[in-house]
Amino acid sequence: MPEGDTVFQAARKLHDALAGAQLTGCDVRVPSYATVDLTGQRVENVVSRGKHILMRVGASTIHSHLKMEGAWHVYEPGARWRRPAFQARIVLETAEHTAVGFELGQLDIVPRVREDDLVGHLGPDLLSTGQDGPAWNAAEAVRRIAAHPDDPVAVALLDQRNLAGLGNEYVVELCFLRGMLPTRLVRDADVPRTVDLAHRLITANRDRVQRVTTGDLRPGRTSWVYRRDGKPCLRCGTRIRRGELGRTDLELRSTFYCPHCQS
Repeated sequence: MPEGDTVFQAARKLHDALAGAQLTGCDVRVPSYATVDLTGQRVENVVSRGKHILMRVGASTIHSHLKMEGAWHVYEPGARWRRPAFQARIVLETAEHTAVGFELGQLDIVPRVREDDLVGHLGPDLLSTGQDGPAWNAAEAVRRIAAHPDDPVAVALLDQRNLAGLGNEYVVELCFLRGMLPTRLVRDADVPRTVDLAHRLITANRDRVQRVTTGDLRPGRTSWVYRRDGKPCLRCGTRIRRGELGRTDLELRSTFYCPHCQS
């Protein structure tokens, strides 16, 4: 599933293409919104909220979540799409661009005053600048995580209600960089320093084409432990291990860790 930096980049691309323009076409291919037509409405802006995208059009908000398979593409008018048309869930046209949302995991169109119904549950957004919504608030993120001291730290960091934007790759990399196993309990973790590192790490990657947590862009060396199970740790040489971790209200996620560098 795309993480916050990837969604941030997608929202920025949509904003650059559509903001300030009037929709000349609106084709929603989701049954519950098939009758919605925003043609003639002006696109005010497009912003990300954690892993969610909010497109403000007139008095409405188009909300999308990419989930596993979703993607937004931007084309010049008449250009051939890079994915089959049957995967399109929404097509938005302006005089200069066509934006297509393919296989979106979630698509909603609501009055702008109801945005909080969709994203109000999210914790502080790690990549928020405060210009189009609540600014990043590290203290609030720390407070929310610390309120669940018996949660494994990896589970707490993945919970979008605590802080919004981290996915599995960032979480296991953060655990490695902080020298703690993903299973360490929140009560035994240095939550403020972990939250600060999370903010710095995802911010450093928000403008990069390729995500990197090691500082090394060479193939096979961009991450410390993520999907490197069975391979030697880049720091100590111990074989990276893989496990699973979750909570009753959250799906199981694969964890990756070095048994020597993390405790």
